[in-house]
Amino acid sequence: MKVEDFDYYLPEELIAQSPTEKRDESRLLVYHRDTGKIEHRIFKDIVEYLHKGDCLVINDTRVIPARLLGRRADTGGKIEFVLLNQIDDKRWEVLVKPGRRAQIGSVFVFGDGLLEARVLDRTPEGGRVVEFQYEGVFNEILDRVGIVPLPPYIRKQIDDPERYQTVYARHRGSVAAPTAGLHFTIPLLEKIQASGVNIVRITLHVGLGTFRPVKVDNVEEHRMHEEYYRISEEAARVINDTKVRGGRVIAVGTTSTRALESSADDSGRVHPTEKGCTDLFIYPGYKFKVVDALITNFHLPKSTLLMLVSAMCSREEILRVYQEAIKERYRFFSFGDAMLIL
Repeated sequence: MKVEDFDYYLPEELIAQSPTEKRDESRLLVYHRDTGKIEHRIFKDIVEYLHKGDCLVINDTRVIPARLLGRRADTGGKIEFVLLNQIDDKRWEVLVKPGRRAQIGSVFVFGDGLLEARVLDRTPEGGRVVEFQYEGVFNEILDRVGIVPLPPYIRKQIDDPERYQTVYARHRGSVAAPTAGLHFTIPLLEKIQASGVNIVRITLHVGLGTFRPVKVDNVEEHRMHEEYYRISEEAARVINDTKVRGGRVIAVGTTSTRALESSADDSGRVHPTEKGCTDLFIYPGYKFKVVDALITNFHLPKSTLLMLVSAMCSREEILRVYQEAIKERYRFFSFGDAMLIL
């Protein structure tokens, strides 16, 4: 398969620049794989498609203010860090811009000296390993000096950073939101649960690798960056019981999907995982072991996320559905509308 096969044209005005005023009033495109039928609904209507005995799996990761704007201590040159992966209490893997200023041994200062970082090493992907120096609690300092990183196609910071968090965000660690979950409200989740649907929390910390462009020509040659995930014993039990009893496992987002599929054996049984890492790349030809249905947003052309969604039916069908969404003026990407694949 060629990466070019997953390209499509999207008018720029359909890239959502801000979230809808009310989370659950974004639009919802419902696609039925068995018939090819497409329905146009509002997101809160999703309760009509979830049945008693189903299991809705949500990713409760929380986005950290991972973008740091600072200066080089000796020259005053401006620098931007994006935290990617925590190695230990003080060391992180980061993206840097401009990279030429981040030589090994150079020191940078953030937040008027609240945070200091020394570059220790380069990474194979062009990032840096840095060691932070600070007084106090790192997360508290990060909350003061950091900025929530938004995707590059969103051109301005949002007024309320909580709108880039799900209402159930709990465990800090992501550098991007699991955006399919942004459409849920607490009352909607309560209504879903009251209908007899089990709601299960798992955690996958979203890294920028999920959104990095695919730079190879052949899909099969692409390698995903590892992301941390956790599935508790209770979550695994509920998911496995759902499958045994004939219920459906409905994943909220590609992140939940990758965690579930990474934790399952060949029989489809999910195993609890405390500190899992996954580099699973799902593209057409992949056979799903756990996930029966998917709630997701509309994804960038030629992206690994579009390839994952295409694996649930076919590339041709997904591109047909996307053309319908474009014709109907759906909003695309992180702050955009949602799609339910049944």
